[in-house]
Amino acid sequence: MKVEFWYEFASTYSYPAAMRAAREAGAAGVDLVWRPFLLGPIFGAQGWNDSPFNIYPAKGRYMWRDMARICEAEGLTLEKPAIFPQNGLRAARLAVLGADEDWMPEFSRRVYLANFAEGKDISDRAVLSAILTSLDLDAAALIEQANEQPAKDKLRAQNEEAVAKGIFGAPSFVVGGELFWGNDRMEEAFAWAKR
Repeated sequence: MKVEFWYEFASTYSYPAAMRAAREAGAAGVDLVWRPFLLGPIFGAQGWNDSPFNIYPAKGRYMWRDMARICEAEGLTLEKPAIFPQNGLRAARLAVLGADEDWMPEFSRRVYLANFAEGKDISDRAVLSAILTSLDLDAAALIEQANEQPAKDKLRAQNEEAVAKGIFGAPSFVVGGELFWGNDRMEEAFAWAKR
């Protein structure tokens, strides 16, 4: 059974999820399908013009403390980005370009590390170029493709699919028609897939 892993590069809880998803899926014996998307349009449809972690300061303070505990338990570095949430549009377009390529999960993990462990600007072409180059990919060609209409259309379609599936936050896991929201629901999603 396949489990769709829906993630947004600016999403804090998607960071630890992305770093452990392949390992946990392998241990559970399920196929993982990486599905990048954007939360901005989904939040906008709910009347939010920012992350709920910024709109509700108490929730934001809790989230950063919770993330610190999760990352410590997972052995992950956590550095709060200078700007939160970051603009993950270009990274998401690159990820949808690589949807069927072996490099895409590792690219996604490295974008998360750049964002939440290294304090880098993931909207910066140079940051993404360095990640692509580190994967022995043609960074200039891929970044050019990411700016072209087919990549834009593919990401837009992916976002529309997320909305149609009822996704409202990240990370989300979809098994058939079942939605599991949150890093802490990953194992439950994998268990459901094996039922």
